[in-house]
Amino acid sequence: MATKRTDKKVITKKAAPKKKAPVAKKEAAAPQEAKPRHPKARVVASHKSKEELAKSLAGSLAREDEDTGMIADRLKTASNQQLLRLHSAVELMKSKYGSRDKLVATIAGSQAKDKDYTAKLDKLSLPNLLELAKTAAKRAANV
Repeated sequence: MATKRTDKKVITKKAAPKKKAPVAKKEAAAPQEAKPRHPKARVVASHKSKEELAKSLAGSLAREDEDTGMIADRLKTASNQQLLRLHSAVELMKSKYGSRDKLVATIAGSQAKDKDYTAKLDKLSLPNLLELAKTAAKRAANV
């Protein structure tokens, strides 16, 4: 077996890496208040208690034939996360449509004369109505 011998060692010098341009330091941002992350703390931070949130939601969620006190009692047993989702749905309804009746009228659109259809829409929950309005708006934009 033959081995190859080399008498010379070749040494190559590597070029020094190029220096990067100095990065400007960012100014220290003002410290922000840490907002609560879990649902109970968010409920307490924004509404003081679960009962107050349930009472405020009951008025918006109640239909003409329902008692707000009974709805508030039912909402008190709901989870904090569910109450926060309902609160965001109520705020969206109030800001975009004003009231539940206007939301139903918007969804009904050209079928507003059909009393059975509007009565069926009126029985749906608020998040379902908002989802129907969202899909109707997308459908109208595509046509």
